[in-house]
Amino acid sequence: MEASVDIRVRGLLKRYRNSAGNAVDGIDLDVRRGEFLGLLGPNGAGKTSLISIITGVRRATDGTVQVQGHDIAAQPDKVHGCIGLVPQDIALYEMLTARENMAFFGRLHGLDGKTIRERSERLLEL
Repeated sequence: MEASVDIRVRGLLKRYRNSAGNAVDGIDLDVRRGEFLGLLGPNGAGKTSLISIITGVRRATDGTVQVQGHDIAAQPDKVHGCIGLVPQDIALYEMLTARENMAFFGRLHGLDGKTIRERSERLLEL
């Protein structure tokens, strides 16, 4: 009996506006229950972009991500309820703007988009 797929990625593409190439280009992968996945590669290979998309920190340019059957684009709250992210350092992510950092941590704490926007704007003004 095949183990169920907990993470399914299909045709994932991430293109940044000021970049000559794609950070993530056509990734397909399945991570089944009980498996561990390690991402190896040099700086700029797309490891952080891939994890950021799977966990909902960033949006993909194209492709799909499902976590335990929930689509990250259509059901982000369901995905956030069944996936965790432990950053390498407890700090701000340099590749994210101040607003994106606040949105990321707000989502981790279960805040809705409106609350995140309002609090972020207030804090940025300070």
